[in-house]
Amino acid sequence: MRPDAVVTHFLFASALVLAAGHAAGWAARRLKQPYIVGQLAAGIALGPSLLGTLAPDAYALLFPEQIVTALQGLAQFALVVFLFAVGYELDLAILGARARTAVGVALTAFFVPMAVGSGCALLFREQLRALDMPDLSPGTVVFAGIALSITAVPVLTAIVRENGLASTVPGVMAVSAAGLLDVIGWTILAGTLLESGEGQTLHWGWRALIAAAFITLMLVAARPLLRRLLWRTQMEPVLRLALLIGFAFGSASVTQFLGLHAICGALLAGVVCPREKDGTLDPDLLRPLHDVSSLLLPFFFVVSGQAVALNSMSGTGWAAFAVVTVLAVTTKIGSGTLAARLGGLDRDDARTVGVLLSARGLTELIALNAGLQAGLLSGPLYTVLVLMALTTTLLTQPLLLLVDLAARRTELRRTLHGPRAPDTAPPAEPQPRPSGNSANPTNTAAP
Repeated sequence: MRPDAVVTHFLFASALVLAAGHAAGWAARRLKQPYIVGQLAAGIALGPSLLGTLAPDAYALLFPEQIVTALQGLAQFALVVFLFAVGYELDLAILGARARTAVGVALTAFFVPMAVGSGCALLFREQLRALDMPDLSPGTVVFAGIALSITAVPVLTAIVRENGLASTVPGVMAVSAAGLLDVIGWTILAGTLLESGEGQTLHWGWRALIAAAFITLMLVAARPLLRRLLWRTQMEPVLRLALLIGFAFGSASVTQFLGLHAICGALLAGVVCPREKDGTLDPDLLRPLHDVSSLLLPFFFVVSGQAVALNSMSGTGWAAFAVVTVLAVTTKIGSGTLAARLGGLDRDDARTVGVLLSARGLTELIALNAGLQAGLLSGPLYTVLVLMALTTTLLTQPLLLLVDLAARRTELRRTLHGPRAPDTAPPAEPQPRPSGNSANPTNTAAP
């Protein structure tokens, strides 16, 4: 194909990806679902599963092999900017007086699903071989647990905001615990990717040593240096944004070279990026980060959808999808609810926390994409887990409505029949559930 023809195909494919991704996101939001649910559905629809099966000639014309690398580059660009913003917004100070409860909820809601996922990988290794998985390595076993343990902070925050839970006890608790879950999950994922190190020339021990030195340097020296260079010089916002995004890409390139994937470096760059003097987020930095990542994320969903092969799913694959989805929902909701209940929340608020923590969304897809690239997942198992991520995210809103309905029925029963004996666990300053939307205390925006 001639260079000018490649450019033409790339431009047309980009127009299609942007239009289809954002139109599907808008339709999902109209259906009371997170924006990324529609974008993921559009990515799968534009992949080999649907478009490639129904119209193979059109699929080959729209997405020739010559433009795949360019699409992957745009997808990585969007991911780096998005995760840089996530790291910049990460603020564990929101825990406040409920730090102990939030830590307990986060640890329980992470390690219980992780233990179940890793245990199932060992228990059903024969069934995994039917999904083209080779003999299980320690990294694959750990990654199977991570896949069940992830919570998507951006999607969760959007759901909390849209349901008017941002200023309530369960809303703040869920967002706080999810922030801690992010830290735990990304740390363990980074170690897993480092151990896998497929295609690396350096031994994993050397890469671990270099990674530790790099992380230490970023945590100790990068923040004061950036504050002095960018803030004290009163640099123009546009130039400051360009330098910080360049800093994020530089950090991402180092972790990509070490086998940690670019996502780890982008997240680390956001964490060390200094805030304003009063500790608030810089709107001149945050707003364009959200705009750029939200605009380009459909490329990531399309690239992810290219690896989803619904038409090659066997009976074993669909059975694995059903089992994984049930385990993902029950372990996350059950562990999160129990930990919140033991932490002092009443029954209905604890259920709300558990349901919110079950939302996986974009964060799950990023981790699965990294696992696929690192050779920790086969193509069929990747398809199973992507469908699980989509299903659990879709179920979050209906389950929230069921929890809210049960809470209203309980309140009505108490009103009609008088107060009942209090729950055994003391309430943790319960607040009424507002009917309208509230501002989001974390300032975290979902794509």
